[in-house]
Amino acid sequence: MDESEFEGTLVLEQLAAIGKVEEFFDAVDADDGWRAAQLMRSAGVDAATIAIVLRKMEESDGEH
Repeated sequence: MDESEFEGTLVLEQLAAIGKVEEFFDAVDADDGWRAAQLMRSAGVDAATIAIVLRKMEESDGEH
């Protein structure tokens, strides 16, 4: 997947399936990329998508 195909809703759906959406948003709000990545891995999100999410977290730099 590249960034033009990125669909954040799919990530949230996978996190919801394991009951970790709130925990994920807490990690994003805390700029805790390591924890966000762990949660996405637990939800079965692929590595390319995780990389996109982490890049978007870094780019937002508190502007989310």
